[in-house]
This record gives sequence, structure tokens and C-alpha cells, in this order.
Amino acid sequence: MLADLQDYTATVDPIWQWLVIMAAAAVPFIESYFAAPIGILAGASPLVAIPAAILGNVISMVLVVLLAGRVRGAAGADEQPLSPRRERFKRRFDAWGVPGVSLLGQTLLPSQITSGLMVGFGASRQRVILWQIVSITLWGLGFGLLGLGFVAAVVG
Repeated sequence: MLADLQDYTATVDPIWQWLVIMAAAAVPFIESYFAAPIGILAGASPLVAIPAAILGNVISMVLVVLLAGRVRGAAGADEQPLSPRRERFKRRFDAWGVPGVSLLGQTLLPSQITSGLMVGFGASRQRVILWQIVSITLWGLGFGLLGLGFVAAVVG
């Protein structure tokens, strides 16, 4: 079955491979760290799968950051009490800062959610975008390379 999927993927125009992988990476909880290895496992070249996964994840994250910034700006200083979950996230954000939450937050929540929350708590949009791009790239590369190693070991 895997061989059939890889054979089919090899016949698909690379632009479609890019678009499908980018779309998958834009989905929270799939992101660059799952879309890259899935693309490689499906038979896309790592030179297509990894950059496409990173780009798709980055685009969706940037859109969320820009939207969260607009919502925060429109809401003004109207502070509402935080739910227990948001309070826990806020404590981690205060302790780790934008770099820590960006790099480690991927283990718990999608980049889109952590990005939106950080901007909602007052972090600079540019700083959040920069650190999230670093994080998305590292996670996408790491898991893409793991996927490549897995495919090499299984398929041979």
C-alpha cells in the first residue's frame, strides 16, 4: 500500500505536491512537524516536503498573529479573567518569554494557538512571528529528517 501511494505521488506534478503539503501543514496539530514526514512517506521529495510544510505552517501562523493583533487592538484594555488553562499558559509565557514558548510550545499546542495567545497577552507581533518561524523551521526540519530516515529504513 505504501509503495502504491509513493508510486502515485511520483506521478503528481510537484506544484500539487507543494500545495497539498502546504495545506496539510496549515492545519493545527499537523503543522510542519507532521506534514513534512507525511509528505516524505507519501513519496514527495524531501526538497519539496520539508520547505512546503514549513511554508504552509508559517503562512497560517502569520495570519493568526495578524488577526490576533487586530482583535487585541480592537478590544483595547478590556481585561477579562483568564480561564485556568489560559492562566497556566500565561504563567509559562511570563517565565519562558516568546522564544521559550515558541520553541517548546510545539510540544503542547499548535503554533497558531500559542502565537495567538502570546499576541493576546501583549507580545510584539514581529517578535512572535520571528521566533515562531525559527521554531516551525527547526521542528519541520527535525521531523522531516526523521521521516526521511524512517522511509529509508522501511523502504530501503
